[in-house]
Amino acid sequence: MRELPWPAKVYFVALIGTAGFLLARSVTVPRWYDQVEWSSLIVLALLFLVCESVPTLLNVPQAAVSVSYSAALAAVVLVGPLGAALVGLMAVVSVRPGLPVVKRLFNGAQFVICGYAAGWAFALAGGTVGLPKITDFPGIIVPYGAATAAFVGINFVLTAIILLLVAGVGKNQVSLRGIVQFLGSIVGYATFGLLIAGLWATVQSISTVLVLLPLFVARWALGHYHAEQRSYDATIAALCQAVETKDYYTRGHCTRVSAASSMIAEEIGMGTERLRAIRYAGMLHDVGKLGVPTKVLQKDGDLTEEEFAAIQLHPMRGLEIVRGIDFLDEAFAGIMHHHERHDGKGYPMGLAGSEIPEFARIIAVADAFDSMTSDRAYRKAKSVDVAVAELRKNAGTQFDPVMVGTFIKALSRDGWNPPEAVPAPPDDAVETTAKDHDDPTTPIQVVSER
Repeated sequence: MRELPWPAKVYFVALIGTAGFLLARSVTVPRWYDQVEWSSLIVLALLFLVCESVPTLLNVPQAAVSVSYSAALAAVVLVGPLGAALVGLMAVVSVRPGLPVVKRLFNGAQFVICGYAAGWAFALAGGTVGLPKITDFPGIIVPYGAATAAFVGINFVLTAIILLLVAGVGKNQVSLRGIVQFLGSIVGYATFGLLIAGLWATVQSISTVLVLLPLFVARWALGHYHAEQRSYDATIAALCQAVETKDYYTRGHCTRVSAASSMIAEEIGMGTERLRAIRYAGMLHDVGKLGVPTKVLQKDGDLTEEEFAAIQLHPMRGLEIVRGIDFLDEAFAGIMHHHERHDGKGYPMGLAGSEIPEFARIIAVADAFDSMTSDRAYRKAKSVDVAVAELRKNAGTQFDPVMVGTFIKALSRDGWNPPEAVPAPPDDAVETTAKDHDDPTTPIQVVSER
């Protein structure tokens, strides 16, 4: 609590106070305990506790999701608003290891509020609390839909606000596509709550096992998938760090090229798997520099033909380095061909126009843009406007004009945060060559050895 920024503290206290007020108001009603079916409540509370204790971590900092939504919404139907709130309160005693008290209290408070809101929405839409009968279907679907919308919507808003206040999570960390997918998964979990409530009338608490066992299997598979993705990301980050140790002035270049490549890919409507692949390709596009002699990369002055040939081979070296990494998929083409030119004068194979793989045409634009807008040993960073003008100037010759136009469109909408000015390198830092092979404004000069 102490480390929270003050707006988050105010929000946290307000949330706890609201949840406490709602519970206090309910338990002051005469014989309030007669309004709750305690045997069902206890089973649902235990179910909620189990689900909440084994969540799936998300790709958003400090966030996770579990199938507990199913139990909470089943409680809305079976035990009403107060019962649903008490079920949600079990989040406070979650046995998830390492969960701070602040997060437990926040989760419990927001689930209490969501449970009440969902219960009231269910009642206002014409729902009747208790065991559903066959005659209640399909009429119960509308009230349950209203309860689901209230629960999921309020939960999303309350969680998004605390993430924004605490971690500064914004559009650069969570895309609109990711939000839609997240809400879709939550609504999917929520629909199982109605199935639990419907089966309760025949098999009672066993219905939770019948419904949620497959969900737990799916949750395990999803958790395994996210762990695998984190392992992939760690592998890519290690390779990038190895590349950037060769050049003090290109630190962060791989990450920024990946981000710019993703902007173009999203603008042209790439699917999720290809977006992941282009992100990896952007991160690893220069991994072949590991196979280029350091003295060539650091050389101050013109390169000999042999030295320039070593530079031109770095895309092929990169492919050799990452060839065995199966999850890169289409990223291989981006790594191999990102220095091809639209007019056919690039390297390593002299491909032109549509012969150049789409990933490579995207990375070529992102790579040049970041190089121009970053500090180098031989010059300061150019402004975004100057870099965009240079991209336009070279569209149709060096760059695919479609990709240039797409990137400019994405820039005009989302903007770009250029890297901060690079301080003077420490005495033991490795500096850089006098010319950057990614910068179209300062082409490398080659001298004949003859």
